[in-house]
Amino acid sequence: MSAKKTLILNKGQILQKSRRIAYQIIEDNFDEPAIVLVGIADRGYVFAQRLQKLLQEIAPSKQIELIKVTIQKTKRSLESKTDLPIETVKDKVVILIDDVLNSGRTLAYGLGVFLNVPLKRMRTAVLIDRSHHQFPVFSDYYGLKLSTILKEHVEVVLEEYDQQEDAAYLS
Repeated sequence: MSAKKTLILNKGQILQKSRRIAYQIIEDNFDEPAIVLVGIADRGYVFAQRLQKLLQEIAPSKQIELIKVTIQKTKRSLESKTDLPIETVKDKVVILIDDVLNSGRTLAYGLGVFLNVPLKRMRTAVLIDRSHHQFPVFSDYYGLKLSTILKEHVEVVLEEYDQQEDAAYLS
């Protein structure tokens, strides 16, 4: 991996992209009384918290629930846990959220958590989609679609998690 970092999104651009995603979510779910945001720990959950805040500002009458899902990414089989009972999403619209979509493995595992729960609709949202999908998982809402080579790495820095100013880098 290269030591050189190239800034691809600054703090203002991340906010702008996040707002656009929030508006798209509201537009696509206009008639829904409730939306469940499921953030994948750690940065995906921080991004989901931000989207929840933006959604509540845009549509204060909508119920925006938030669930944190922790996935064991190093295991070959699906091992996960949620901070709320999985049944709370039954017959609701669920938006699965992460910071970066790379191969699709994390989102595929995230989708797997909800396979045995009847949902109204399942969508995915990411800040950056790298377009290197090895799994048949795609982003319904994304801030930036970025074509990169496999050796490049995308790093998202979020203030609440990293204690540094928001940014996204390509290295």
